[in-house]
Amino acid sequence: MVWCMETKKKFAKNDIMKLEGENMAVDLKKSPFFLDDEAIEWVNKTMNSMTLEEKIGQMFINLGASSDENYVRNLVENYHIGGARFTETDARKVFDQNKNYQKYSKVPMFVAVNGETGGNGICKEGTFVATEAECEASGDSGSAYGMGLVSGREAEALGCNWNFAPMADIVLNWRNTIVNTRSFGRDTNTVLDMCRAYLKGNNESNVLSCVKHFPGDGTEERDQHLVLGINELSCEEWDNSFGKVYKALIDDGLESIMVGHIALPSYSRKFNKDLTDDDIMPASLAPELVQGLLRDKLGFQGIVVTDASHMGGMNTMLPRSLQVPRAIAAGCDMFLFFQNPEEDVHYMLEGYNSGLITEERLQEAMLRILGMKAKLGLHKKRMSEVFDEKKVLGCEEHLKIAENIAEKAITLVKDTQKLLPVSVKEKKRAKLYFYESAPVSLVDGSDKARRIVVEELESAGFEVDVNKSYYDYELEGASRFNRFKIMDKPKVENLKSQYDIVFVFVNMKGYAQENNVRVKLSAPHSNELAWWTHEVPTVCVSLNYTNHLYDLPMMKTFINAYAPTRACIRAAINKIVGKSPFTGAYNENVWCDTWVTKL
Repeated sequence: MVWCMETKKKFAKNDIMKLEGENMAVDLKKSPFFLDDEAIEWVNKTMNSMTLEEKIGQMFINLGASSDENYVRNLVENYHIGGARFTETDARKVFDQNKNYQKYSKVPMFVAVNGETGGNGICKEGTFVATEAECEASGDSGSAYGMGLVSGREAEALGCNWNFAPMADIVLNWRNTIVNTRSFGRDTNTVLDMCRAYLKGNNESNVLSCVKHFPGDGTEERDQHLVLGINELSCEEWDNSFGKVYKALIDDGLESIMVGHIALPSYSRKFNKDLTDDDIMPASLAPELVQGLLRDKLGFQGIVVTDASHMGGMNTMLPRSLQVPRAIAAGCDMFLFFQNPEEDVHYMLEGYNSGLITEERLQEAMLRILGMKAKLGLHKKRMSEVFDEKKVLGCEEHLKIAENIAEKAITLVKDTQKLLPVSVKEKKRAKLYFYESAPVSLVDGSDKARRIVVEELESAGFEVDVNKSYYDYELEGASRFNRFKIMDKPKVENLKSQYDIVFVFVNMKGYAQENNVRVKLSAPHSNELAWWTHEVPTVCVSLNYTNHLYDLPMMKTFINAYAPTRACIRAAINKIVGKSPFTGAYNENVWCDTWVTKL
């Protein structure tokens, strides 16, 4: 089907570009819905019984601020929301909250989770299986299958029915950290194979999958939580990378896609040659990308949901009164998160009453939303009445899946000093430097992964002396003099006589605060600066991002462990001491396009 469109009005500050194009009919009997006559009858009957306000509400997914029953009831009954993503972390509370969502809603609700790394994105009792980078390093698509399997099972156990995963982003820019470990890598075929495997695992539960972040992150280094993302690939380059992945998954029957706040200027200009630079919008607000590229060119008929609307890539582009309805007018079916429920619903209604959202566009969105709810069977049974009926949350089987992936994935990037394997008998006395991100609050204490590292090193037989960070000194007692304490270094000869080996573990993390996360010492001129690498043999292990060699090229033995979990930490230490071989594989991003990282 060819996408023909004509610009009737050019986009200006307070004006929306109106586009005409051929709309694809929503056939609920075909992919990805496959509904029978009974389900289609429910969809039509439900649609015909809904008021305009109820239809408008169906397009919103709320980010829950409370599990209080009255709060949930108010949202559902007053705003008729179509879905929710909760912020509660206790499994039982999540389950009870979900029961209330379904109890008070006239139309059954979507309840979404972020199963990006397993069940830990669902509740604190859930299983952290692996990161996508860890799955890539394992060289086994079965790792991604296991991650999807656990995510789906543990989501369903709590009455959740929509999983905002996996990510089909391709990390072509080594500086990118927002999707560094949240991507299956830089090779298109690997990303496709891993996404397919994840989807297969997730779909063994009655939980929708949602691939993100269309049109694709990973070509630049900025974070769309803060600023408009830009995928600068040409149309041909995009077709052969991101386009290849999305087209294959759509042909497989993909159910939903999350559209990112990422512009794709090459395709925007291809479909609308009148666009100026100032007209370029993120895909979440761009009809030429949602209707033209995703719907017509790639043939996607499932639900399109925006990425979170509080992200800078959307909410810095237009007034809120235009952001809200334009996302739907552009072709998205659901809008992710209120800024203010009353105000956002008003803006959406205004968009409909002004003609920005046409009746045809509204009905199309309703068909997809209700059709997918019917596919889940929510018109027959909204959720289980029994909390974790199959006892899957954090179960031994799921923990074993995580351990097996870690065993395959831990990657020796380099050992140019030929230190490995380390003999604990010969190098028992260890100094540990733990590089961590600053705590959000000192009340949070130091990174919990540090305790796991110490426990696992001691379990392996090392005597561990932990170097105090600036945060440790502040936790003991805030003082302006702590920044001088952290500068103190021992005598070189004392260090050499006291320790046989130095371990450096790095767990830098974060998003929505800075565009690129880099290695950062806890204070200026800190004794954490790796001044000792020519004095005492040193092993460096990253527990998160894969590009830390750019900031730590002096580390001659460097390992990527991909996640700050006990499974990954234990597997890395076992390999360091020679209990098992390194089998994980890295991609070229680890070298950060510079020779010095390889020394």
